[in-house]
Amino acid sequence: MTGITDFDSLRRAIAENGERPEGPARNARAEQLLAEAERLDIPLAVIEALGHQLKVYNYSSEKAKMFVPFARLLRMWDEHPEDFDEYETHTLHWVFKWMTAGMLDQPHIPLASIEKWLGEMEHRYRLAGHSERAVRSAEFSVAAHIGDVARAERAYAAWLAADRDRMADCHACELHGQGWWQAERGRDPEAVELWRPVLEGEFGCAHEPHTALASSLLPLLRLGRVDEARAHHLRGFRLVRPMESMRAAYADHVEFCALSGNEARALELLAERPAYFTDDGQPRSKMDFLAVVTLLMDRLTELGLGTRVVPGPAGRTWTAAELAVHARGEAEALAARFDARNGTSWVGEQTRARMARRPLVDRLPLGVRTAPAAAAPAAPRVRPAAAPQEPEAAGLPALLARARRLSDGLQPHAVEAWAAVARAAEGAGLDARDRAEIADHEAMGLGPEGAELFERAAELYAEAGDPGEALAARARAAYVRALAGDVEGALTAVGEPYERVLALYAEEGTGVRQTASVVIARARILMRPVQEAQGPVPARVLSAAEEAAREVLALVEGRTDEDVRLAARDAEARAMLAQVAARAGDLEAAEELFGRAVDGYVGAGLPWFAVEYGARLASLAHHRGDAAAAERALRGALEHGGDHLEAPGRARLHLQLAEVLGGLGRAEEAADHALRAAHWADEAGESATLGAWARQMLGGLLLRLGKWAEAAEVLESALLDLSAEGHGDGAVVQAKWWLGDCLSELGEHREAAERRLEAAEIARHWPEQQDHATLAHLAAESLSHAGLLAEADAAYARAGDLWRSLDAPHGLVRSLRARAWLALRSGAGVDGARELMAAALTECRAAPTTAADAGTRARLTGELGGTHRQFGDLLARAAGRDAQDTALLEEALAQLDEAVAVFTRLGPEALHERADAELAAAWLETDLSRPTAAATRAHRVLAAYADAPEADGEPNPHREEAERLLRLTEKN
Repeated sequence: MTGITDFDSLRRAIAENGERPEGPARNARAEQLLAEAERLDIPLAVIEALGHQLKVYNYSSEKAKMFVPFARLLRMWDEHPEDFDEYETHTLHWVFKWMTAGMLDQPHIPLASIEKWLGEMEHRYRLAGHSERAVRSAEFSVAAHIGDVARAERAYAAWLAADRDRMADCHACELHGQGWWQAERGRDPEAVELWRPVLEGEFGCAHEPHTALASSLLPLLRLGRVDEARAHHLRGFRLVRPMESMRAAYADHVEFCALSGNEARALELLAERPAYFTDDGQPRSKMDFLAVVTLLMDRLTELGLGTRVVPGPAGRTWTAAELAVHARGEAEALAARFDARNGTSWVGEQTRARMARRPLVDRLPLGVRTAPAAAAPAAPRVRPAAAPQEPEAAGLPALLARARRLSDGLQPHAVEAWAAVARAAEGAGLDARDRAEIADHEAMGLGPEGAELFERAAELYAEAGDPGEALAARARAAYVRALAGDVEGALTAVGEPYERVLALYAEEGTGVRQTASVVIARARILMRPVQEAQGPVPARVLSAAEEAAREVLALVEGRTDEDVRLAARDAEARAMLAQVAARAGDLEAAEELFGRAVDGYVGAGLPWFAVEYGARLASLAHHRGDAAAAERALRGALEHGGDHLEAPGRARLHLQLAEVLGGLGRAEEAADHALRAAHWADEAGESATLGAWARQMLGGLLLRLGKWAEAAEVLESALLDLSAEGHGDGAVVQAKWWLGDCLSELGEHREAAERRLEAAEIARHWPEQQDHATLAHLAAESLSHAGLLAEADAAYARAGDLWRSLDAPHGLVRSLRARAWLALRSGAGVDGARELMAAALTECRAAPTTAADAGTRARLTGELGGTHRQFGDLLARAAGRDAQDTALLEEALAQLDEAVAVFTRLGPEALHERADAELAAAWLETDLSRPTAAATRAHRVLAAYADAPEADGEPNPHREEAERLLRLTEKN
């Protein structure tokens, strides 16, 4: 049994199929429905089924199938126009435009046939009395496609000059086409301005703003409006992703990623749509798609990734270089077919130009994560700017001088400079001092693995006659043992160098710099237990660390101006004291000492060393609630780090700053820093850890800014990495909660319900159940909006039980009211709805007596008034369904009177609610044919507002409604 037994069941089936996702399954169902319509032997049924078939073909990858049902429709029209009702007559003429575009997309259809069809369209439109606007738009499309610019400009002008009528495309589609032409002619500002009403939501349709968002991407990049381009990509891709028919717009998003340094994301987009490589229903969009694939693969090959495996046509494995050759060949072959049909070279020229486009920005952070490098190649990471290099060909003496200059000044890249010396010195027979410094700096680059090499450097320093530096190298060897976790062994190892260097220094056998190196190494070792402790630190450990740091300060006191290294030791020692103070609970002293450490490094010309302590200073300021000080410290840290700041540190600073700014209510700035944090986390290879936190924060900030689609994309990306094990289930719940809010705002209610239910299931296990109750309630709202009434009722019941257990009457009352409305919507009758609303009233009346304070009691009383108000509305709605049941109307009126009484007791604070209920009652009086009573109520509203203060220049809707009601009652 098919279920199609009459015309009405056919129409229901057509409507249901129209709601299904685009694709072959929907098309196949439309074909079945046509066969069912033919069996009904009703001409209009066949006409509607053919129209439906034509529509689903148009909005799919099988556009080439449109021509057969249209030809049949047109023949039926010519033979029996009386079989078409008004709507189908309109639809038949409307889809003439689809035929013109569809023919252009098929290179096997001769241009002469298209021109003839254009003339047929013009003739039939004239006969039907339609404007030539749609005809001129279609002519413009033909001329633009074949590259006849002069004709296209004439048709464009005639299109805009003609009157708009029922056959004109919607405003959104027209503006998209007009903007597209401006962009094609190199007039990007004019294009973006034409698209603005569509992009801002003033106009829209089934495919807009989808295509306008996609078309705007490159013009915005060319104009330098990168933030808008990023937002349009996130918004627009979310719209085109589920729509099979939008291959050309999808290609625009792939192209945007390829030209903005987001090659890895571009590959992910290709992987989502394998059918796009081979679907032949619309050759023009296939050509566009393959041209963009070529562009992307050439870009990857240029980056040295030509051998990487990439998504491609099914049946084999593709490397980037191989797919580039294949896609170019197919795109050029399709372009050649179009040019042969058109008698021009325009399509081929445009296709080759597109494949040759160059990146418009080096790397535009998008806020969403791309696949790991193993799955998809990422663009080269941004590295900190290197110090100016002297070529190794300059000679060993120059390299040595440069390396010593950098290391003496504690400059970045000193280790790399000594590595260059080592490479140039192979076989050069350097003296012991030179070899000692090479070994010393090589060890510095090895971290905990460098102990043995430090010892070798110490031997060479001793051989060179520098016992102080030899002891300093041994102290460094001891410290890296502490870094490897052997603090006790490190303390033992540093003991002898420490005692000997102090003695040597007292005898003036070495300088203060070498002595300070040993003393600071010992202090660093003693600081390790302080820095690594998970809980309280024993007093003796803190005391030992503090004593060692103060020894450093005493040693370098008065000498910091003469030696940058000594100034650095002074600043580091103060930072150690700050950490000791923080561990001891003296946060005020810690903040002051971190500040002095930062000032010391900056004053010594070593600002990059100040970054870590600036971040700690910010954390302390944030902890004590001084957000302004925290912001200053973080901005200073970013500035101090400059180009020398590594990606992980940069990510953390931006993330901290985003948190601070978000707390200050500066969501736009905060979102910018969260975006940067996500970008630098990805660059550092920490997408799944730090990047997930950054994306979660960014998603929440975008939600706060009302950028629902962008926020949803970012949060979905964050949830790929957020996990209860790695980030805590609170982070997962928050991300799903925010995502549910976004999806609700976007009208994706079923998906919103899924996310909210997932979050509620996690929160169900928490000791505190407030979040569980709230999420269950929100999920019920989403289920209700999605039309899943039984599921919504169950979710509201669950939420109600939770609100009751939490002694939260507001939530309980609202869940009962929502269930009452659901009962009415489900068609179960008014009795069940009345029972639930009465239960809500019972809870309202009981709650104020147990409320703890006057404010809470007033709010609960307001809830009582609101429940009476909704009860009246519900009964009135039920009465309307039942041919104006006067008994129900009277009952509704009684509930509204109760609402008025409650709001009156609440006084001026509830004036608007009182007026609203009184006016609702007045309209019921008119339904009951009691105009005098209605007028009396309207006068009460006007009297209530007589003494109320006027809003500044704003009309009072309740006063206006009361006056309108009075005019109506006077007429009656």
